[in-house]
Amino acid sequence: MTLPRLTFLVPALIALAACGGNDDLFLVPNIPMQEQIRVNTRSIEVRDVVLPAYAAEADILVQESDGALRPVGSALWADDPITGITQALAVRLDLGTTATVAVEPWPLFDGPDRAVQVTIDRMVALEDGYFELGGQFAMISRTGAAREFLRRFDIRRPLTGTDPQSVADALGLAVTDLATQIAASIAR
Repeated sequence: MTLPRLTFLVPALIALAACGGNDDLFLVPNIPMQEQIRVNTRSIEVRDVVLPAYAAEADILVQESDGALRPVGSALWADDPITGITQALAVRLDLGTTATVAVEPWPLFDGPDRAVQVTIDRMVALEDGYFELGGQFAMISRTGAAREFLRRFDIRRPLTGTDPQSVADALGLAVTDLATQIAASIAR
């Protein structure tokens, strides 16, 4: 390599390295359900969770006393929030129930007995020390043999702080609460 090429390459590599973000990334913690719940279905497909636009963004947000949602420093969710919450819900249901559970698309030849569609209309950490997760879930019969229904949920968890890890921990607990409510709705 000649000297002119090397002098061009070094600044280019420095500029490329500067493009890398210094954001802190946070996962939804894996918090299992307290006990395994026997459910009246063999398999459940978890469809992609529907989130409001503000919650589908990568920024970790806190609603401050003036009502505005503001990012917590440069903290971001480590995964796309729709994917992260959908996966977290599926894992909790799979480990916390007697059903086989997977996210859509269903990976096995024989389709699932049921599907669950979760629509979240409120997912917010409040400056006053609480995390709220609210919305509705639909239990769908894929075979026509099971009862279909809609249920609202309103989960409120205390925050240990308004830092990103506290928000992530509260979301993890709220998703576990939601998984428990879904499992209880189809318990034997």
